[in-house]
Amino acid sequence: MTKPIAVILAAGQGTRMKSDLPKVLCPILQRPMISYVLDALESVEIERSLVVVGYRSDEVRQQLADRNNLEFVEQTERLGTGHAVQTCVDLFREHSGAVLVLTGDSPMVQSDSLKQLLDRYEQEQPSCILGSLHKDDPTGLGRILRDENGQFTGIVEEKDATEAQRSITEVNMSTYLFRGPDLIMALSQLTNNNRQAEYYLTDCPGILVEQGMQVEALPVLQPCEALTINTIEELQLVETEMLKMGY
Repeated sequence: MTKPIAVILAAGQGTRMKSDLPKVLCPILQRPMISYVLDALESVEIERSLVVVGYRSDEVRQQLADRNNLEFVEQTERLGTGHAVQTCVDLFREHSGAVLVLTGDSPMVQSDSLKQLLDRYEQEQPSCILGSLHKDDPTGLGRILRDENGQFTGIVEEKDATEAQRSITEVNMSTYLFRGPDLIMALSQLTNNNRQAEYYLTDCPGILVEQGMQVEALPVLQPCEALTINTIEELQLVETEMLKMGY
């Protein structure tokens, strides 16, 4: 079986972090937050990793220069997460296996969670699996939509959600596994018809469902993976949790 490749989204500025650094270089326990994501990837069998860079990209490249098997892709215009992955398509166009997509600002990603998703992919060979979890306060996160039979139908971003959809507690944490050719097909059908006028990667699983392909949302992510970082206060919470976990 073809080994998976990874795409790590690391182009953002992080305007609420009170720092001029690229967001993924903001330090947690004296290490750039993206380093924890790359550590998790090193513990699973990834053939190569594509890092999408943008804001002050030279600093990200320099900081990660000693990492093996990294390739950098420049996102010159930041038009959304879907657009970020589109910039990498030429580098995995011939890849028939899985493409694991993560964000570089998710330092709490756990290698055990990635292994569960990869194992499920190997067993089922779906078009897409996304890792989800239930969060008591899902504010700010995309909600997982299911039909009356519990089957995944799509993801809705909070800013685009109805009041009923905002009451859903199962959330998307931007941890995806796609079959490479199916991801390319879905990316080609993305539109920016939303309030942000951006191309959302979150729309890709729904596009695959519409094409009759198998898509699963698996709530296998651990509670610590619900911790997101958009502000310095949230970064401090992650630091506290990491110390508790023995990082």
